[in-house]
Amino acid sequence: MFDLVLNHCSSKSPWFREFISGVEPGMNYIMEGDPQADLSAVVRPRSTPLLTPYQARGGEKMVWTTFSADQVDLDWTCPDLLFEFLDIILFYLSMGCRILRLDAVAFLWKKMETNCLHLPETHEVIKLIRNFVEVVAPDTILLTETNVPHEENISYFGKGDEAHAVYQFSLPPLLLHGLLRGTSKHLREWSSQLAPPPKGCYFLNFTASHDGVGVRPLEGILPQQEVLSLAEEINKKGGEVSMRSMPDGSQSPYELNVTYFSALSDPETPELGETRFLCSQALALSLQGIPAVYFHSLCATPNDQEGFSETGRARTLNRKKWNLPELDLVLSQKNSTSSKVFDWYVTTLRKRSSAPAFHPDAAQEILDLGDAIFGLVRTSTDGNQSIVCLYNFTSKESTLPSMSLIKNWFPNGQAKDLITGGEIEWATQKLVLRPYQALWLVSH
Repeated sequence: MFDLVLNHCSSKSPWFREFISGVEPGMNYIMEGDPQADLSAVVRPRSTPLLTPYQARGGEKMVWTTFSADQVDLDWTCPDLLFEFLDIILFYLSMGCRILRLDAVAFLWKKMETNCLHLPETHEVIKLIRNFVEVVAPDTILLTETNVPHEENISYFGKGDEAHAVYQFSLPPLLLHGLLRGTSKHLREWSSQLAPPPKGCYFLNFTASHDGVGVRPLEGILPQQEVLSLAEEINKKGGEVSMRSMPDGSQSPYELNVTYFSALSDPETPELGETRFLCSQALALSLQGIPAVYFHSLCATPNDQEGFSETGRARTLNRKKWNLPELDLVLSQKNSTSSKVFDWYVTTLRKRSSAPAFHPDAAQEILDLGDAIFGLVRTSTDGNQSIVCLYNFTSKESTLPSMSLIKNWFPNGQAKDLITGGEIEWATQKLVLRPYQALWLVSH
């Protein structure tokens, strides 16, 4: 996967130096703003100023900076900029790009007196890129990164003519909230109402990324008080909460800066926290779509407090830079948490890849098993394999409320757990899951 940053460039880049110097072509590539204009409707992902002053040839210029002063926005009304990016895309493809990630693409086009988010021109640029890669490299997958509420996020599928895949941004915070609160209610209701993507399109299912856990995608799913409560708990676990500016001038949580492992940890019972984390990862791997595993989830990296104290940047908590000999040593210690999680991941991913029911095109059915247990069924496209996935969202043993729901798949009361390879029986017509246990049940 290659990252194509469309919205902005670095303030240290050649393009911006040309802008400051008044030199072609960069002088036409940077987006300027009018400080006298009413920009209150512009949707902000940060609490930093939208416009940043820079001294340039001919005097001070106010530059549009959606994300930060060192990330200066590009002016997509300039046709030459489009051709620059087509050149970049061709270069990426020549270097073996298979998936093209369109970074922060929702903010790409600016128009006064609008919110400057998801504008029609932005979608037209994505369609153009889609048409371009279908001609020069038709196997390329376009992936949009739009950390926004779900309905806005899936608009980037278009009519099957924009992105092939979108990040499933509602999943990480919703899953985190459910496991910390001991209820699958919100996740079940949300996932059972998910409309399938257009044919040939997929969700990219993940729990963590270099940007932490965004909470804007919880809008319309969780009450705001629950979001604030979740942010407060992350603070207690050594994480940070990044805020964004609202149109009325208030501040609202935007992003939880924490590793997913630390977020789900249990200081009083570390083993329970580890099991809870693995439950979250197994669930994400089983959902319909394409799974993506962040490096620090693969290694169960805790918050990088030392790095954060050095940089003062909240995102550093979730971006530890491992020294290879140090990581090798940690992974060689078989009783270390990182080693156990890494081994679990390697084994589980291999087993997953051998199961046709986990193909992205395989059907998915969400089960209603009450609030304690989250359940789903994946069925292969040829109908020859079904996997019943069960997850205990509580710190106590939970009994499946009704065996009739899974008797269709296991009429003899026996199954194999694909994760552990163990045999599961419920001769007494009762199936009990241990705290935070995850099961992938397949018939013999």
